[in-house]
Amino acid sequence: MTKVILFRADSSSTIGTGHIMRDLVLAKQYPKVPEQSDKCPWGAKIIFAVQDLDGNINQKITEANYQLHILKNSGIDELSSLIKEKNIDTIVIDHYGIDAEYEKKLKTKYPSLKIFVLDDTYEKHHCDILLNHNIYANAKRYKNLVPKSCELRCGSEYTLLRDEFIEEKSKKSSKKIESADNIFLAMGGADTQNLNPKILEVLSEFDNIKVAVVTTTANRNLKELKNYVKNKKWIKLHINSEQVAKLMRKSDFAIITPSVTANEVYFMEKPFIAIKTAENQKYMYKFLKKKKFLVLNKFKEKKLKKHLEVLLGQYDKNVR
Repeated sequence: MTKVILFRADSSSTIGTGHIMRDLVLAKQYPKVPEQSDKCPWGAKIIFAVQDLDGNINQKITEANYQLHILKNSGIDELSSLIKEKNIDTIVIDHYGIDAEYEKKLKTKYPSLKIFVLDDTYEKHHCDILLNHNIYANAKRYKNLVPKSCELRCGSEYTLLRDEFIEEKSKKSSKKIESADNIFLAMGGADTQNLNPKILEVLSEFDNIKVAVVTTTANRNLKELKNYVKNKKWIKLHINSEQVAKLMRKSDFAIITPSVTANEVYFMEKPFIAIKTAENQKYMYKFLKKKKFLVLNKFKEKKLKKHLEVLLGQYDKNVR
């Protein structure tokens, strides 16, 4: 019988866009049921259950041709009814607001329901499968946090990467790192701390650089960012870009958050500076710091400038 898989995640100007983006990658790993047949004996029917929050990227789900169900709230009752109505076999939960108690209630009501959880922060879960696809993930950390029968999928071998990254990595870069001046800047799709303009202000002190700024319409400060980059030929703003991997490949190094983007930059083998902007990034931050990568616990102008001098190979004499 065809499996029916429900993804439960949200995106917004405050939550960010990372959960939906990685869930779309995960969803692609399930072979689709041909649209002309609801009774196909193979494959999976994918449904996304999301809220209609301010600054969401729900359109990405419909663009990928998945069924979209809008939830009125994040409570368990509406989701439980949807599970029953759609005969859900597996629920994939990628949501910081859903905890082990919530998951246990679903399992109690639907014993045959397979619960597949994505986790970044070593939380307690009541699930059948747990995926922590980050490069820092350690399965041993989940001892006593999940049922003994839970299948753990942890670490870089499980990293969720869009096809574009795999394709772009296979291409050769056109220039050597010694002549570095192309910078990839991505402070998350929502840039909740509005760091893009502050970082660009620091970068403006350096000569002979070009910056590709990647953001999305989930960014509440997009208008301010657009005004900042206006008439600055050394900056190119990319909004809702479909060529992130290409931009990353063509860059000499990146300035990012220690988030899902760090997994992608790590895979692309690009030098980078990671600036922590949220508490859920602490494990990636600690991992990168331990591995001697250039990291900042929070944005600090002077420290960022020093890191940039290291990567650009420029010193005070080259700073305007």
